[in-house]
Amino acid sequence: MSSFILISIFISLASSLATGAQYNVLTYGAKPDGTTDSTRAFISAWKHACASTRPATIKISAGRFFISKILFQGPCKNTAILISIDGTLVAPSDIWAIGNAGNWLHFENVNGVTVSGGVLDGQGSGLWSCKASGKHCPSGATSLRFSGSRNIAITGLTSLNSQMFNIDINGCHNAKLQGITVSSPGNSPNTDGIHVQMSSDVTILNSKVGTGDDCISIGPGTTNLWIENFICGPGHGISIGSLGKDLREAGVQNVTVKSARIAGTQNGLRIKSWGRPSSGFARNIIFQHVAMNNVNNPIVIDQNYCPHNKNCPGQASGVKINDVTYQDIHGTSATEVAVKFDCSKRNPCTGIRMEDVKITYNNRPADASCNNANGKASGVVQPSSCPS
Repeated sequence: MSSFILISIFISLASSLATGAQYNVLTYGAKPDGTTDSTRAFISAWKHACASTRPATIKISAGRFFISKILFQGPCKNTAILISIDGTLVAPSDIWAIGNAGNWLHFENVNGVTVSGGVLDGQGSGLWSCKASGKHCPSGATSLRFSGSRNIAITGLTSLNSQMFNIDINGCHNAKLQGITVSSPGNSPNTDGIHVQMSSDVTILNSKVGTGDDCISIGPGTTNLWIENFICGPGHGISIGSLGKDLREAGVQNVTVKSARIAGTQNGLRIKSWGRPSSGFARNIIFQHVAMNNVNNPIVIDQNYCPHNKNCPGQASGVKINDVTYQDIHGTSATEVAVKFDCSKRNPCTGIRMEDVKITYNNRPADASCNNANGKASGVVQPSSCPS
């Protein structure tokens, strides 16, 4: 879908919502004091908006609203619900309150929902400390999840200190994320900024993520993903995968990352798959106009991913990786080997294209390492030994 069409849709949505039904959570008993549980008030406002035959706005005013856990369940009678947030939604600090719930705020089977503005405070530090201590802890909750939904938008939202993933787009079609800010410490575990999986036609624009895991993680079944004007760091970079965990798995295709800045991260642009049989694939991937600054592993394809050496030693990845382009990638590596292609011996990477790539280490050209990767280079490419 073109940007012009998307803009037209959202202008039309804004116009219709201006004359639609209005639901203020304060009317339903929400208290912006940060301690009173306002969960029921939010659920009541949602139920009324969802049942409305007119476009609807749920208004969340300034202040801090304590929310335990909410499932925003669809389908709804209308396809234009705006959740306008001026304040902050605060998760429980008790790690057991939502730690095993999977999600804190979950939109399921909705169509035409926009979440605009505001702050989500996941209060995840207690859970991170528990995990660091080695004690028995809950797995953690994703702050905001959309599943089985279409024609959705998240704009101008800030996510702070999520217990686990900050934003998860799973099983959705036509989603636009714009002006997103994610902020979590660089040592916070499993706090992926934006995760996309089993979804199509997803756009991420003008956003900034600093976290303890992948800034953006791209899972199986992702097609037609466009990422542009994106800032990453701290974190683990922009990652496709891990893929191939299951024997039968949907592939990833048509992914574009354009105009990104990645600084101080563990990885830059990464594709990784488990070292075991799978029907998965990754193809037609474009990384374009990316600036790196002090990145440990700027360009990585790792098809021998096998954490804890469990259920994969001695096996080869079945994931097929082909048609991956790196164009105008430049900057500095924090390690000597800036480009590492460690592809499957059974399914070598094919169609790897390096165009105008220049990455230095300690003010000299960085090194590269290539295994089972085939393709071509054009323009100035440093390091120059990959692909082969």
